[in-house]
Amino acid sequence: MEDASPKKGNQEILETQEVSLRFGGVEALNGLSFSISPHQIVAIIGPNGAGKTTLLNAITGVHSPDSGEIFFRGMPISKLKPFEIAALGINRTFQQAQLFANMTVGENVMVGMHPKTKSGFLGGVLHLPGERREENKIREKAETLLDFFGLLPKAAWMATYISIAEQKRLEICRAMAGEPQLLLLDEPAAGLNIRETEGLGDLIVKLKERGQTIILVEHNMHLVMSIADWLIVLHHGSKIGEGRPEEIQKNSRVVEAYLGTSKIFTAEIAEDAEATENNRIRKSNKYGFQVFRI
Repeated sequence: MEDASPKKGNQEILETQEVSLRFGGVEALNGLSFSISPHQIVAIIGPNGAGKTTLLNAITGVHSPDSGEIFFRGMPISKLKPFEIAALGINRTFQQAQLFANMTVGENVMVGMHPKTKSGFLGGVLHLPGERREENKIREKAETLLDFFGLLPKAAWMATYISIAEQKRLEICRAMAGEPQLLLLDEPAAGLNIRETEGLGDLIVKLKERGQTIILVEHNMHLVMSIADWLIVLHHGSKIGEGRPEEIQKNSRVVEAYLGTSKIFTAEIAEDAEATENNRIRKSNKYGFQVFRI
């Protein structure tokens, strides 16, 4: 198997250097440093309160670090606004799907393309030829994305009427509409059953195969261990380990501090640690018969 570890140098798409962030007396992130190279699924794991979502918020400009720096393609972004970071090519989803309930499924995806549009206010008001051509292209692109995500038959449905699993896929679809270089997924499997989780895992892998770089925050260890190329483990805002899935499962510090000794890694997951990535993905029940939320 090809080395999946982050490579140093110009290949890095994201890098954090000694990033710390405090809320009052609580140190949410503590001297956090790591780097990510393109075309990987990198999972950020850790117990509740470890700083996972706070890290995503720092990357996307919701919170600015108190110290340290975050680089995207070598450019410092810690002082930028969220819309400026999104324009650079970083999009995200949320723990609970944040959709426009009063819009259709198709319209939600079209909204995701707004940062890429060129027609200004006047063009929209007057519905000029250039604006009409751009709208047609946006609609065609939205239909292509919806087809890829299995949502095209429900393009005309109001977003609030589709299932939770479809809402999760729609939010990822809308994020992809902005053509991000880096996609951040915050607990995309939350609330999904086994079959839905398996379908989500297949979808994330397909995005990676298309060249997408993904940071995945997720509690479902079966899903994480099956699709992630690289894991970064947080505990109380600090990094306590990183490596390939099979390395993390054998990391005594991670097992003690994060996973504990509750035998959460079943025999099936232990076998996954020794399997190749392709074998893991092709297993008939890829993500196990239980969803462990740590």
